[in-house]
Amino acid sequence: MKIGSILENQSIEKRIAITPEIVKKYVSLGFDVSLIENYGTHLGIKDEEYKIVGANILKDEIEVLNSSEIIVQLGMLPDDKASNIKENQTLIGVLNPYNNKDKLENLVKKKINLFSLELLPRITRAQSMDILSSQANLAGYKAVVESFANFEKAIPMMMTAAGTIPAAKVLVVGAGVAGLQAIATAKRMGAIVFATDVRMASKEQVESLGGKFLTVEGSENLETEGGYAKEASDDFKLKQEELLSETLKKIDIVICTALIPGKKAPIILKENMIENMQSGSVIYDLAAIQGGNTAFTEVDKIIDRNGVKIMGESNILNKLPVSASNLYAKNIFNFIDNLFDKENKKININIEDEIIEKTLIK
Repeated sequence: MKIGSILENQSIEKRIAITPEIVKKYVSLGFDVSLIENYGTHLGIKDEEYKIVGANILKDEIEVLNSSEIIVQLGMLPDDKASNIKENQTLIGVLNPYNNKDKLENLVKKKINLFSLELLPRITRAQSMDILSSQANLAGYKAVVESFANFEKAIPMMMTAAGTIPAAKVLVVGAGVAGLQAIATAKRMGAIVFATDVRMASKEQVESLGGKFLTVEGSENLETEGGYAKEASDDFKLKQEELLSETLKKIDIVICTALIPGKKAPIILKENMIENMQSGSVIYDLAAIQGGNTAFTEVDKIIDRNGVKIMGESNILNKLPVSASNLYAKNIFNFIDNLFDKENKKININIEDEIIEKTLIK
């Protein structure tokens, strides 16, 4: 079996899907690994490091795609490259079926096997393959670091002979994987942390990290069977708005992480809420790429509203590409390890396996 990968468009994606450490694992399973030259150069990984562990370095992207039975990427291949994939080849990555429906349908018609790993079920057996969790963890951490870097006051409480500097107050909106890591990071740096989420199950997790959970009066548990947040009722949204309006008046930094899979991000911080925040406050919106959780979020811009900075990037993980690539490559390997029939040396698309059935695009 041959597996390969080419570079993404580096202006929008610096992560890679195969690291030298993971090449060793593929080789031990009996795979031939082919990569485009300079595959990891931008991350400080030389081609020689890949060659030493058994990878083939090719000069032509089309040759990599044509010679690989399994192709692993971060995102969907552009049309000119996807057109080179042939029948019975397998493409694995974050294929975003909600936005790439037509492209994926065309590839399915060509009898190409497509697996989109953001569709993984939230079951124990799939945890080692869970790309959403591994990447969101890093995103939650980096969002705090970025927002603190743009906050022009100290974060921890400091007692000096000249007086006391109070600790910064942080609000995390959405206590999923990214939100919980944001809470933990902000606490480690000395902030006072509050959090809110539509899923009541999050309360215990938030409090275990030292955060204070803000409960909406009469709230229901808005959690899907898969463990994701679902859209709130109008009544819940109104109560949440009232609670946040008062809370935000005393908050210095807000980390927004609220996302609904496959839908536009809900606007949680309305115009009037932001207008009432203290000048000098910072909002980091991790939901920016899906429309944002604030009324003013613009992707890859810092918006200033009456002294309140609102930030949101198209891909915050481009600021942590080495760590993010290491985790992503391990997730992909674990998925392929489960997909691979080691006895017959071929992939086994067993749709009775929930992991395979849920991620296979039909």
